Amino acid sequence: MPKLPATLSNSSEFTVTELSSALKRTVEDAYGHVRVRGEISGFRGPHSSGHCYFALKDEGAKIEAVIWKGVHGRMRFKPQEGLEVIATGKLTTFPGSSKYQIVIEAIEPAGVGALMALMEERKRKLSAEGLFDESRKQLLPWLPEVIGVVTSPTGAVIRDILHRLADRFPRRVLVWPVKVQGEGSAEQVAAAIHGFNALPLDGPIPRPDLLIVARGGGSLEDLWSFNEEIVVRAAAESMIPLISAVGHETDVTLIDFAADKRAPTPTAAAEMAVPVRAELFVEISAYERRMMLCWQRGQDSRRNELRAATRALPTLSELLAIPRQRLDGASASLPRALKANTHAHHRRFAQAAAGLTLRVLRGQIAQATHRFTVAGERLTLSSRALLRQRRDRFAGLEIRLKASKSANAQAQRNAIARDRERALRLGERAHRALATMVQRQQARVLASGQLLAALSYRSVLARGFALVRDAHGAALHAAAHIGPGAHLSIEFADGRVGATADLDRATATARETKPAAAPKRVVKPVDQGTLF
Repeated sequence: MPKLPATLSNSSEFTVTELSSALKRTVEDAYGHVRVRGEISGFRGPHSSGHCYFALKDEGAKIEAVIWKGVHGRMRFKPQEGLEVIATGKLTTFPGSSKYQIVIEAIEPAGVGALMALMEERKRKLSAEGLFDESRKQLLPWLPEVIGVVTSPTGAVIRDILHRLADRFPRRVLVWPVKVQGEGSAEQVAAAIHGFNALPLDGPIPRPDLLIVARGGGSLEDLWSFNEEIVVRAAAESMIPLISAVGHETDVTLIDFAADKRAPTPTAAAEMAVPVRAELFVEISAYERRMMLCWQRGQDSRRNELRAATRALPTLSELLAIPRQRLDGASASLPRALKANTHAHHRRFAQAAAGLTLRVLRGQIAQATHRFTVAGERLTLSSRALLRQRRDRFAGLEIRLKASKSANAQAQRNAIARDRERALRLGERAHRALATMVQRQQARVLASGQLLAALSYRSVLARGFALVRDAHGAALHAAAHIGPGAHLSIEFADGRVGATADLDRATATARETKPAAAPKRVVKPVDQGTLF
């Protein structure tokens, strides 16, 4: 069977890289920035590099998505698995795997329903951790001395709270200004709660006895900062009792479940914080009147009881009759008792005096002297024996000390000898290594010099050739580049000479008849881009 000739085609050929780059430019030019609505699929958290890779899908299709590390850190809403979102970004391709993807620059939940679903999921998660348990909640102080308020300093909320506190019971108020909406507001609210809790009890700035986190009403998106996990955890960890007053009465946020008390409005939070001073005055006055009436009734009752007890008591003469009779009997028997007591003491003194004769005293002194003499001899013997024991012990310690000193000195001399030998060996090794390194460097320098001499054009000049330069010092490689009358510099091996060009007729004719070279096709390198 005869071989068929190859089919010829005029279509241009593309490399794989050129085709991928052309497709990348086409996609990016046609879809510069797009908004895509879909459900997040395959999201497992940020990569170790900080970038996020996942997919957006709906009922019929799926597109790969990527969020760079810097963009992810600035996002208000973070991507979560299964959340329906609206992503804004730039459509591009990834030549490494021949697929297209969207580089997301902003992301937002797709409607209130998605936010409510995210809120319910977060509520179940935090509730399972026990952050909403009633056992964690603290009782509010009845009359706090200092109240800390976390809110915006420019809104109407702080004015309503201060006005309500001034009407009910003026207290000292510390305001921690924060953003209550937008980028970074959740971090500022959490930092304010932690900051109030970190104040020392006896510091220059008093530590609040009660905290109020307040914000005016708004949509679910406006109040979303108070649904962030960082704010809810800060409210649950607060050691200072906290009142949540976010939005109106119908607005519910996750901080309401973690707070110790929820107020429907910021004004209601101020009412919960302090009682009404006028009502306290009225109540105290009523207590005062009741206390006076009770005291008067008690005094009257005790006065009547005292009068009744007085009537039941006997008279003074009846009470003192028996003691007076006992006193008369004792005064009558007192002289006889004094005489009997004197005789008894006289007999005891006489018996004691009979035993205190001069012979008895001398015998007791002799016995005491003998005991002192025996004790002195025993003390002398004991001190001599103890001194002999101490002398023997010190002699043994001296022998051991001399032996240990000699052994230690010998060990130090041996260590010094070993170190000296090691230093000598290391010095010899260093000397040999230095000599070897110097030889290697000399060999490298010699080889480099030979290579330089071999590659230098001066060796070519030494063989009889010459180097022609133009007036600007640029080397000329062909006669076609030299014009008539051009000033030239010719370099020989032993120096340079100047010359003026004079073209012959054959060279000029060849230059005129030489066809123009076809322009070469220059392929401009295409920037492939990078995902990193």
